[in-house]
Amino acid sequence: MKHSHSHLWPGVPLALLSAVLFGAAAPFAKLLLGTVSPQLLAGLLYLSAGIGLAFVHCGRAALGIPAPEAPLRGRDVPWLVAVVLFGGFAGPLLLMLGLAHTSAASGSLLLNLEGLATMLIAWVVFRENVDRRLMFGALSILAGAAVLSWNGEGIILGRGAALIAAACLAWGIDNNLTRKLSSADPVVTATIKGLTAGSVNISLALLLGATMPPLAAIGGAAVVGFLGVGVSLVLFMLALRHLGAARTGAYFSLAPFIGAVIAVALLGEAVTTQLVVAGLLMSVGLWLHLAERHEHEHVHKAMEHEHVHVHDDHHQHEHDRRFATEPHSHPHRHTPLKHTHAHYPDLHHPHGHD
Repeated sequence: MKHSHSHLWPGVPLALLSAVLFGAAAPFAKLLLGTVSPQLLAGLLYLSAGIGLAFVHCGRAALGIPAPEAPLRGRDVPWLVAVVLFGGFAGPLLLMLGLAHTSAASGSLLLNLEGLATMLIAWVVFRENVDRRLMFGALSILAGAAVLSWNGEGIILGRGAALIAAACLAWGIDNNLTRKLSSADPVVTATIKGLTAGSVNISLALLLGATMPPLAAIGGAAVVGFLGVGVSLVLFMLALRHLGAARTGAYFSLAPFIGAVIAVALLGEAVTTQLVVAGLLMSVGLWLHLAERHEHEHVHKAMEHEHVHVHDDHHQHEHDRRFATEPHSHPHRHTPLKHTHAHYPDLHHPHGHD
């Protein structure tokens, strides 16, 4: 059985939009750093994301707008706890401890390890398929990000660098485990993550002597946090559903470049050689990823799961009348299927490869 559908849609636009919002948050957050300590700002951004998304979720219910998404179930709880621990608690704490023992320049360069950790874990542990083209594309994007954060000082390898590398590993694990939750409602998952990570970061910052900033700065952080962290995280989770962790991580690694371009446009920062070189490297990487066409005959084993779907070639199951409208979500069973089409390692294509 052979069929065609848009290979790039909607995963790639979702991943890129997530990177745009997160990248845009950086120059705006930089404007707030004069009045807010970095740790406290991270907490305010995450907490604002959690509160904003909670309002979206409750508003949806109050207006009677049914969410077509699958709810979080009991079986999702262990993954959710792990995501909150690695992404909301360990990552920020290790980063803060690391930055206390290294320069900000060294820290920003080391943070590129998050993208690398995400991809390596996806390829090695979760066996997402990768070919030479994809690997070169990912390395080209990461090289661009490294060039962008290089300031001539290099990395001083010591305790601080090790702690920041550990923070990146925690976020790499977080990104891969978040994929296990990507079939459930991303607004609910991102709300829980935002509220937890925000509370942890704010508590740590206040314990270490930070003081709450003026209301105007809190308001600015709320807007940046809701869009740059909250909405970005929801889009990231939706992209994970379609692309898998390695590809989503690669697209998301474009965020620092997007931030730098916005800083040039809005804050009048200079166009540097670094920005141009980083842009070229990332463009090559992006082109290699966008031109990927992974197509072969593959077998879908029988599986049962729950996620939002329409009735396409992968969804040919029976229904009762409650699910007459599409898209909709309910537990459903897939019968074995063998066919050929272009695909990513998404919810329905976790198969192995030669």
